[in-house]
Amino acid sequence: MDNEVRIIISGGGTGGHIFPAVSIANAIRTIEPEAKILFVGALGRMEMQRVPAAGYEIKGLPVRGLIRPLWSPRNIGVAIDYLKSKRMVRKIIADFQPQVAVGVGGYASAATLDAAASMGIPCLIQEQNSYAGVTNKHLAEKASKICVAYDGMERFFPADKIIKTGNPVRQNLLQTTMSREEAVSSFGLDPSRKTILLVGGSLGARTVNESVLQHLDEVEKSGMQFIWQTGKYYHQQILDALAKRPALPNLKVLDFISDMGAAYKAADLVISRAGASSISEFCLIGKPVILVPSPNVAEDHQTKNAMALVDKDAALYVRDADAPATLLPLAMKTVADEARLQALSQHILQLGLPDSADVIAREVMKLRK
Repeated sequence: MDNEVRIIISGGGTGGHIFPAVSIANAIRTIEPEAKILFVGALGRMEMQRVPAAGYEIKGLPVRGLIRPLWSPRNIGVAIDYLKSKRMVRKIIADFQPQVAVGVGGYASAATLDAAASMGIPCLIQEQNSYAGVTNKHLAEKASKICVAYDGMERFFPADKIIKTGNPVRQNLLQTTMSREEAVSSFGLDPSRKTILLVGGSLGARTVNESVLQHLDEVEKSGMQFIWQTGKYYHQQILDALAKRPALPNLKVLDFISDMGAAYKAADLVISRAGASSISEFCLIGKPVILVPSPNVAEDHQTKNAMALVDKDAALYVRDADAPATLLPLAMKTVADEARLQALSQHILQLGLPDSADVIAREVMKLRK
């Protein structure tokens, strides 16, 4: 057992936390195929399904986020669940005996790394955003290494612990062998036309969807084509709205896109929220993008993520409140400007950090006790 590699990885809540966590685990397994890797997540959150689907065991904690306003009496229950989760993690650690604990953000990672640090387990934090979250800022003093994706993170963390690694991304996005023409054709569209991809996450983004619905006449007359992931939550109401008007053959409407590698390959321009994982993907594939940051995230970190690119002329930005009026006109103007697309692509490619998961995995292995 002394020679075994045993690593705990904790975090989740969103795909933006889960994809990097699984990528790091896969990279550790590439270095040491027999590594024992245990995930710790929050009960009822998406990691409890996504992690086992990726082939890893996961333990669930009853941990949950603080309720706003912070003085809400319901936070007494949140605090009790947090303390219960820390006790559970101590038992998990005693049984599993990890050599390193990795936190990728999310409710579970605070309880896990808190407990691990108190038990003398070296800890590594992976911060995806350009503005550090409350959990990772709290954990920073207990961490041995902090892996980041943006410059200037010494605002939040001790400079001597920081390693700029970038964010791990879904490898299948980088490995697609389709040509652009094949990718466009796979969606039943015309490869000779400019193609705009709109994505708002697996659940959708109401503002992005409304931006399309308010400009259907322009879509019809544009001579361009659109791949539109509505999200499962909004899909039926959008289909109902579209059924009231003549069909739009240049508008491919999907509730969820399973092959995002093909979707990105097909797109001349992407419209997206500004989650850290998505931005890292755009940087690595060099895809021109208009970012519409979600206003419903902690500390407005998506706007900060977007502006880190906009300040380098590596992306365009539309404020959520302005999107219904301005997003589609800007997208159609931009995709028709080949020089602008080329400049955006070149600038965003310069920000990509390849092999992030491998770099982080090597740092994890260095911390083994």
